[in-house]
Amino acid sequence: MTSTGQANELYGTLSPLTRLIKVLMSNGASSIWAVPAEVYEANSNGTYDMASNEDYKAAFSELMKREDISLMICDSRASQVHNHMRLAIENAGEEAKYRIGIVEAVSSVSELTQRAGDLNSERLVMLCCPLTAENVLAGELSAAFAGVLACGGDPALPVNGAELLGLSEVFDSFEDGEINALVRAGVSPIEGHGGKNLVVRGLTTRTMTGGAPDSTWKELTTILIIDDVIPSLRSALRTRFPRVKNTAQTRGAIRTQVLIELERKKKQEIIDDYGTVSVKPLEGEPSICEVSFEFTVAHGLNRINLAANISV
Repeated sequence: MTSTGQANELYGTLSPLTRLIKVLMSNGASSIWAVPAEVYEANSNGTYDMASNEDYKAAFSELMKREDISLMICDSRASQVHNHMRLAIENAGEEAKYRIGIVEAVSSVSELTQRAGDLNSERLVMLCCPLTAENVLAGELSAAFAGVLACGGDPALPVNGAELLGLSEVFDSFEDGEINALVRAGVSPIEGHGGKNLVVRGLTTRTMTGGAPDSTWKELTTILIIDDVIPSLRSALRTRFPRVKNTAQTRGAIRTQVLIELERKKKQEIIDDYGTVSVKPLEGEPSICEVSFEFTVAHGLNRINLAANISV
């Protein structure tokens, strides 16, 4: 769907799914695929029955069939549902692998850090807001954050300080110690400042590798850049070399095209630099061409430290 009017017609104006679609669009998302985890029907008291874990699992599987989805959210704060999303993304085929799941939780700092550690995935972002945020519908944070990412344009531009629109209330602020603990654990905090809800830091939950601390994939921009560069290269090669021979001349042309694309990303400041590009026939498979290359991602500016030398 491409309008909130379509959501109203499909799910009704009071549906939680309609609400999330409105938040997504108010933050910049222009095209949305929605799969209800179940048919929502209002109870006599005006509330809605929530879907089961298996309902969410089936909905995630349905979304994984589409290639044109880059971000996934849900309206559940349950750890089991978040794990289903993680598994769906990590087990995706080549066509659907470049996507990021965004989930949220409202809990104590210690519980949030534990949950992020359990997920530990470069493909999953966990958002949180202060415990005082009582009136926020489950999924609103994720929808607002995904909307900002969907319209960002530049994958290397960090989301730090981005305003999230359309949320039910303005949050309180975290204490500095809480922020530091959440960031170390790969949790992305959202807090209120000056009457606005702002992103403190955009992180993935991947902070460990083989049981050892590893910050390689922690920054969300690192994954966004990878998801921009590799599909762009794949698309350029698919378009320019649909029916060719695997000859030295063709491989030279492929190498040149890869260099052109990498140079373009460097000029856009999406990558800092790139290195050797190698193109050769795959050993034992003469009809397959193997392309290998290296690049360095650009880094966002997360903090400015001031060091003042004062003479009196």
